[in-house]
Amino acid sequence: MDHSTHHPDTAHDHGAHAGHHSHHGHAHGTTWATAMKATLHCLTGCAIGEILGMVIGTALMWGNVPTMALAIALAFVFGYSFTLFAVVRAGVSPKAAIKVALAADTVSIAVMELVDNGIIALTPGAMDAHLSDGLFWYALLGGFAVAFVITTPVNKWMIGRGKGHAVVHAYH
Repeated sequence: MDHSTHHPDTAHDHGAHAGHHSHHGHAHGTTWATAMKATLHCLTGCAIGEILGMVIGTALMWGNVPTMALAIALAFVFGYSFTLFAVVRAGVSPKAAIKVALAADTVSIAVMELVDNGIIALTPGAMDAHLSDGLFWYALLGGFAVAFVITTPVNKWMIGRGKGHAVVHAYH
């Protein structure tokens, strides 16, 4: 039966979610624990990529803009790679796994990076702080904490509608 005719706001590809509709069909059925786990998963990849980008840009004595661009690019690469490798390990082809990772993590990573980098940019002195300065780390880690708090409800909303990290659940 096509449930989308009865609930147009929950229409999504049932083939990718076979057996999972009852868990993820409505936002109120998605737990905060599930959303927090998805956000923490995303944050881990983002943090590794972003810190690596900051270290590389600083070591090469790049300016703020190219360093931040590298950090954001690496945050996406590492954020996607965590999902990509997990889905490939579950037996999905690399091409299909890339599609799953893009669908699962793009919005989450984008929100996280926007919030985190916005906080760094708006923290007085943080953009000019060096890796050895406490201000650099306080702004970065504080940005990650705020990004986690803001991104978790976004992920809860998306998972509840069969989007975002919900697409990965078909492979767990």
